[in-house]
Amino acid sequence: METHGLSPAEARSALADAERVRASATALSATPWPTWFFLTLTLYIAALPLAFGGVLADPDWLLPRPAWLALTLGVIAAYLGLLAVAARSWRARTGVALRLDVLPKRVTVPFMAGLSVLLLGAPVAFRYTGRPEWLFAASLIGAAVSVGFHLTFVRLHRRAA
Repeated sequence: METHGLSPAEARSALADAERVRASATALSATPWPTWFFLTLTLYIAALPLAFGGVLADPDWLLPRPAWLALTLGVIAAYLGLLAVAARSWRARTGVALRLDVLPKRVTVPFMAGLSVLLLGAPVAFRYTGRPEWLFAASLIGAAVSVGFHLTFVRLHRRAA
């Protein structure tokens, strides 16, 4: 009777190979976004405080409120469309989905929470003070945080690869 079982050494070797494949897939899925999408995301983050500020402005500030609302919705729709394109092209190129869950929570949670406060808080501060400096500062800080997060993402990927 012929058996097709693996010897203990062959089994250990197969498990090691499987672990290398898993580690490689994890590192690949943690690869930074394509550069064009990183730039798009940074511009999106920089534009949001200004667009939200225009929507929340007490009197019509530079543009009528409906124009600001249309601009804001257009920016969000463009971002979501480009996100879908980036994710689809990345999956087609690598066979792996782009994932944020492989990043350390100590990096992503403060980033997401802080960025939300920044992007939404500055327009509210602008509404109550009338000072557009809040919006410009939030745009610049948001863009800098986006660049810093991207560079951290790249460094983590290089370390994992």
